[in-house]
Amino acid sequence: MAPADQTRKAQTSRAKADDTASRLVAWYDAHHRELPWRVTPREHARGVRPDPYRIWLSEVMLQQTTVEAVKSYFRAFVEKWPDVEALAAAPTEDVMKAWAGLGYYSRARNLKACADLVAARGGRFPDTETGLRELPGIGAYTSAAITAIAFDRPAAVVDGNVERVISRLFSITTPLSEAKAEIRAQVERMVPATRPGDFAQAMMDLGATICMPRRPRCMLCPLREDCSAVIAGDPENFPVRLPKANKPLRRGAAFVATREDGAILLRKRPEKGLLGGMTEVPTTAWTARVDGATTQAAAPFPGAWRHAGSITHVFTHFALALEVFHAHIKGGAVAGHFWSPASEISGEALPTVMKKAIEAAIPGATKKPSPSGTKRLHD
Repeated sequence: MAPADQTRKAQTSRAKADDTASRLVAWYDAHHRELPWRVTPREHARGVRPDPYRIWLSEVMLQQTTVEAVKSYFRAFVEKWPDVEALAAAPTEDVMKAWAGLGYYSRARNLKACADLVAARGGRFPDTETGLRELPGIGAYTSAAITAIAFDRPAAVVDGNVERVISRLFSITTPLSEAKAEIRAQVERMVPATRPGDFAQAMMDLGATICMPRRPRCMLCPLREDCSAVIAGDPENFPVRLPKANKPLRRGAAFVATREDGAILLRKRPEKGLLGGMTEVPTTAWTARVDGATTQAAAPFPGAWRHAGSITHVFTHFALALEVFHAHIKGGAVAGHFWSPASEISGEALPTVMKKAIEAAIPGATKKPSPSGTKRLHD
């Protein structure tokens, strides 16, 4: 191809990408989601700029977690710690307690480490992907999202929603696990020079509200005329995925000990590893790779243990089934453990699997009391 032809082809491709971005951002102006960390297009037009702290916090929380699950956690965090200096000054244990139930607890440890480092450097987040990736817990996606949304700099922001939109828009037949580079290259070509942050959020909103995994609402999509999957009539066939491997099932036992006053015996897990730094009831030595003992004979100390039921919990790479045992014991000191009063259990740094174990033995124990002092039906 002659140089002139190559130039014309590149110009045509750029013009098409600009038109696509323009239509998508116009759709976002009218149909964006209202999110507690987001500066809306109307606010943006008035000169309001996103707070990098709030964007960073929300993006870390949103890693492998749904928007609906994150909203209440985000509000609670910014109420307690309105800026990065406040979060850095908070005790790690308080941060872990506030994170409890959100899952993927290494994120909370990295969150605290990142806040400490940013605060020590003057409280300002870097405004480039390279600078952001030097901070704990910030990888390729998060650095791109903060760069685009918080600082309005061009960056290819690719999450699960964007992968689905791009896979359908270009009918990418490569299995998703192998198509990451191809998808990113397509996004890089589409990112506009103006309003790249709104473009990034528009792509995510499109995937979340229109280009959904099942029954996509293609007739409402601003990109439907360009979408090759829509033209072919098979959008639900994309993205292409390889069959999922079955998750192994691990087994173990959990021991819920209560004192006469209702306090529950707890201990802290090691800082490193699964659920690192979180609080738990005593359990047997199960891991992601091996089973633990499952009978009351494995109790960590003597007691009139009774079987209180079974619970299951699914982690990223394995499922866990725990037999739960309950005993009332006299409140002597137990090495390596501590007693948590019944009124404080809901505020402990208990991961969901441990809440399930406690609930099996003592229904309602982990629920936060309502303002009237009664228990809520749903946490």
